[in-house]
Amino acid sequence: MSHQWLDWAKRIQALSQAGLKFSKDVYDIERFEELRNISAEIMALHTGLEMEKVKNLFANETGYQTPKVDIRGAVFKDEKILMVRENYDDRWSLPGGFCDIGLSPTENIIKEIKEESGFDVNVKRLLALLDSNYHPHPPQPYHYYKLFIHCEIIGGEASIGVETNDVQFFSEQYLPKLSTNRNTESQIKMLFEFMRNPNKEPLLD
Repeated sequence: MSHQWLDWAKRIQALSQAGLKFSKDVYDIERFEELRNISAEIMALHTGLEMEKVKNLFANETGYQTPKVDIRGAVFKDEKILMVRENYDDRWSLPGGFCDIGLSPTENIIKEIKEESGFDVNVKRLLALLDSNYHPHPPQPYHYYKLFIHCEIIGGEASIGVETNDVQFFSEQYLPKLSTNRNTESQIKMLFEFMRNPNKEPLLD
């Protein structure tokens, strides 16, 4: 589900970032800075983002570049799935976000679900570890691995968070408008398959 121009821009960005981290020669550093500018130009041209915004995004990255880890909780109640509406685009996603350094995946998803939906949960098991490049997400500047974890409500009550403005449960037949940067319809339907078949093996792209 990838765009060739986006793949090229990401690869140039990753190579230039590694070069800026490890190079000592001043001329090599200039060349890698130019490569990073080229990758930003490609991204800005094809996404409509301002050049400075893209450059600032890339400039915040240092060291050897690796995929970012995005974690999402699959919480079911009465055969419906928990979703939160994002302030960012006023669309719906599974509660979750980037994994924080210093926290395990289990600790991260418990924290994210509490902050975004108000519910306290126990973690049951990992359902899927997916590569965003193989799924119909919109073009994004970074490469993401997405963890989907089955969780069970043990307390709390529905309440919005700093980044969310609504909390609801949805059936598979009546899904809301999704925040497709975060999750796709096919991924949500995949999670309902796990609900119906608790013995289904975890998925790995």
